Amino acid sequence: MINEADLVEALKEDEIAGAALDVYEFEPKMAEGLAALDNVVTVAHTGSATASARKNMAILAAQNLLAMLSNKQPPTCLNPEIYG
Repeated sequence: MINEADLVEALKEDEIAGAALDVYEFEPKMAEGLAALDNVVTVAHTGSATASARKNMAILAAQNLLAMLSNKQPPTCLNPEIYG
């Protein structure tokens, strides 16, 4: 999660070399000036729209589900404290 207004300033000041975004802080709006920067790439939720990415997402989802059904910690668990 980022604050887009702060990102715009960091990009303008060369504190950050560039940014690529497919989700925006206040969708569908973007922060003032973000889309005009040459060091920004934006897409509309299509960053994962490749056959390879979607295949890997499906595999990971299945691995998480199988682990949970076996009462094990899922590979991408964000809260490992709930699994013992």
